[in-house]
Amino acid sequence: MLLDRLQALADRYEKLGELLCDPAVTADPKRLREYSKEQSDLEEAYQAYTEYRKVVSQLNDAKTMLGEKLDDDMRDMVKQEIDELSARKEELEKRIRILLLPKDPNDDKNVIVEIRGAAGGDEAALFAADLYRMYTRYAESQGWKVELLDANVSDLGGFKEVIFMISGKGAYSRLKYESGAHRVQRIPVTESGGRIHTSTSTVAVLPEVEEIEVEILDKDIRIDTFCASGHGGQSVNTTKSAVRVTHIPTGIVATCQDGKSQNDNKQKALQVLRARIYEMRRQEEEAKLAGERRSKIGTGDRSERIRTYNFPQSRVTDHRIGLTLHKLDAVMNGEIDEIIDALVLAEQAELLEQENAAIV
Repeated sequence: MLLDRLQALADRYEKLGELLCDPAVTADPKRLREYSKEQSDLEEAYQAYTEYRKVVSQLNDAKTMLGEKLDDDMRDMVKQEIDELSARKEELEKRIRILLLPKDPNDDKNVIVEIRGAAGGDEAALFAADLYRMYTRYAESQGWKVELLDANVSDLGGFKEVIFMISGKGAYSRLKYESGAHRVQRIPVTESGGRIHTSTSTVAVLPEVEEIEVEILDKDIRIDTFCASGHGGQSVNTTKSAVRVTHIPTGIVATCQDGKSQNDNKQKALQVLRARIYEMRRQEEEAKLAGERRSKIGTGDRSERIRTYNFPQSRVTDHRIGLTLHKLDAVMNGEIDEIIDALVLAEQAELLEQENAAIV
């Protein structure tokens, strides 16, 4: 069954190669883009399957050779080759099974990240700012672009709320696991008695949504303009450049004040609005499937406490997978790949388990 799926994938990959050389396709930008993306999506699995077939062929040849009349040295060499090829075959089978797992259709998208200070007042807002810096530095390490969309700054320089876009290949596939409640344990700057406090900030990671995916009709929105506040300079505070867009059917509101103009802010607010409407519909769809067993990793449940950052002990714990790291400074500096990699592996393991259970 697995080999049948792989052969069908290989046939499709090779067929796409032929189509991409067809003058009728190269003259059609839309088809050319669609076929190129499809072939690119199949590339890794195709290359793995190509190597797998080569390894199986070499393994069969080695086993056949072992049945022939050989001197002791040659027999030992063939046995060693069989062991190495068998191990490689097993590695490739595991990798291919992961590559064939259902893909999240949003994985290639850019993301809109919303961080809000929750329980803890000023300290929660300061922690929200710390999380913003953590994700910004992580994005920079990945070569992604960060664009601030809206921010509500607290008196102490934290963020009551900050919304920003991260653009780059695979942004959603890596950051989607960050949605949820993040808890911090530390001595706040406002604490004179040196006591450790616990505060929380919530993070929501939403895939950027194209206009064709979520259509917003002009009659369904109300647009209000107002003077921007906070950072940005005097001109920001004296012109009505900030925009608030309300989606009347759902009551969802999006605000943007960090763009260069009122129209720029309107377009960015609409981007956020589309993402929030898409997320609302996604959650409604998930609610319909609530009776089915599914992984909690990456569900985006904002009330779910997903991670604790303990400053006195320099400890970070991800509660979904029981992972604890004693390198808080590095994590807050954007070095979160180790956590994300562990979450990816945990999700893959659960998907494989579900797939195996379905086969049985």
